[in-house]
Amino acid sequence: MAAALARPAPLASAKELEVLLGKARYLADPTTALTAWLGLRMKRPVLLEGPAGVGKTDLARAAAEALGRPLVRLQCYEGLDEAKALYEWDYAKQMLYTQLLREAIAKEVAGTASLAEAASIVAKSEATFFSKQFLIARPLLFALQSPTPVVLLIDEVDRADPEFEAFLLEVLSELQVTIPELGTIKADPDEPPLVFLTTNGTREMTEALRRRCLHAFLDYPPPSREIAILGLVIPGIEAALAAQIVAFVAALRAMDLRKAPAISETIDWARAMLLLGKSALDKALVQDTLGLLLKHQGDKLDVEPKLEALLRAPLKTG
Repeated sequence: MAAALARPAPLASAKELEVLLGKARYLADPTTALTAWLGLRMKRPVLLEGPAGVGKTDLARAAAEALGRPLVRLQCYEGLDEAKALYEWDYAKQMLYTQLLREAIAKEVAGTASLAEAASIVAKSEATFFSKQFLIARPLLFALQSPTPVVLLIDEVDRADPEFEAFLLEVLSELQVTIPELGTIKADPDEPPLVFLTTNGTREMTEALRRRCLHAFLDYPPPSREIAILGLVIPGIEAALAAQIVAFVAALRAMDLRKAPAISETIDWARAMLLLGKSALDKALVQDTLGLLLKHQGDKLDVEPKLEALLRAPLKTG
């Protein structure tokens, strides 16, 4: 018998996970790294809450890379149901097999002595069509029965209907799902999926869901960490330019905008500066590239008259 594959040793500390996340180009603050580590060791899902664009989804991506696990993502939206999230039956394949087996079933039924006996044969045949070979696993089921441990990202769960949130409770509390035709399917108890749920707060999560999760609130990073993020993902960026970019973006976020710039948009803007060969910001440059930071025309119209003042905004410590 072949020897079982050796499993990697569990991470000894949250600091170890924080270091691995950094190698995966994600600078987590110590509290976030600790919550993710506890979720991993306690086998509990982690609810990541905070405004859009602060790195909630990217944390799941980085955790998968850091742990050497596949990332399985379920993007939530209004109207999402079990068929798209959990499983559905391959009806086309079932129909094909029905055509192929019709004559064989007919021969078996032809030799029966009673209607009850014939019904029993047909019922057994029907059960065959609701076996695992006809099951199409969607993200939740795939993550639970994957032979390789995965990171499961249930992204923007607040966009799904409350009924779908209620359906998730079994998955989150027991790391299992029940399929009427097949019974209960459970994750590997030793190495279940590491589950992250994200919410941007478009609606309030129920207390039942919150009880089943560890919780981390992610906000925009302090300037010092956002500068470090730019240095990590854009090697070679000058420190002075990174500081100027972060100060300007922080000033934008302090305004009453329809959508504040996300960290990813700060990174895109910094990359654009390097592509343009710029080492410092000026009013004309910012005005021409403002569309990389602000995605609504109303926000641009509000910001443009204030560009000079925003460019003079000091870099706050932190």
